[in-house]
Amino acid sequence: MGRLLDAYNQARTGLLPFGDIVPKVLPPPALKLPVRFQPAEDQSELYFQHSVLCQVGLPYHDREKLRLWEHRQGFAVVAIEAGHLLDPHRGKYVAVGMPWGPKPRLILAYLNAEALRQNSPTIEIEASLTAFVKRIRGLGYGREIKMFKEQLRRLAAATIRLGILHNDEAADQINAHIVTGINLWFPKDERQRVIWNSTVRLSQEYFDSLQNHAVPLHESDLAALAQTAMGLDIYAWLAQRLHRINGGKPAFIPWTALREQFGPDYRQMFNFKREFRHTLAKVLARYQTARIELNEKGMTARNSPPPVAKRLVLISPPKR
Repeated sequence: MGRLLDAYNQARTGLLPFGDIVPKVLPPPALKLPVRFQPAEDQSELYFQHSVLCQVGLPYHDREKLRLWEHRQGFAVVAIEAGHLLDPHRGKYVAVGMPWGPKPRLILAYLNAEALRQNSPTIEIEASLTAFVKRIRGLGYGREIKMFKEQLRRLAAATIRLGILHNDEAADQINAHIVTGINLWFPKDERQRVIWNSTVRLSQEYFDSLQNHAVPLHESDLAALAQTAMGLDIYAWLAQRLHRINGGKPAFIPWTALREQFGPDYRQMFNFKREFRHTLAKVLARYQTARIELNEKGMTARNSPPPVAKRLVLISPPKR
């Protein structure tokens, strides 16, 4: 990620909008034209993650009183701040917890795909999200739905902060709010059937950026990895990273960098290596064209086709 940080040296204006994240955090995209859905019967099997969120993870574990979660990757510092939502029963704002685990990652992939399918930041989700949960996790009712709904509330309230340290006296910071409109309180009577609100509204800047920086993922792969947050992170990262690698120059990522990105909670490198190897095997069982190797020094990654490239077409911008 070191070479990507140089772009920040030109920006010293403090807080930046989400729309400015991509050109400053990611390398120039390998595909110059915007990606659009291929008009095919199986387009519903495609889901998407934003390029930035393929590199920036959420907490893996639940920490009840945690309000600010952060970790550092080289000169980059990532922070997720838990937020507040208006409780109609109390008539005031109350704190909601931190999004964590596989569920908010799956929710993001779903919301991104629905926004692109509907070509709107306002997403109609009343029945489709329940169906998605049922397909991905095998359960569509009761406790599982309530847990997904709770994670959607947490995700809606959270603020993502990306910062770059230049030296002891200079830093740049980006605040990103993904969801700007939602109504997701449970009914007072917990015995009532839990239903989804009919719409969720993404921030306009996030939606605009997503249209040109969406990484396609396949539903069956998400379903196979739906129980592991680390597995979803590795899969999304490889999906956006491998096809960008120079075909004649493999990329090397040392274990220290892998732990910074995927294992900030692991104090012992030995434990992280064991978990990473185990999880990577699950990912590679799905992403079989990924060309990577692990040894005692780290990972060697080679140019590989993205997992769902054949299911996308490029649409040329209209001529003026």
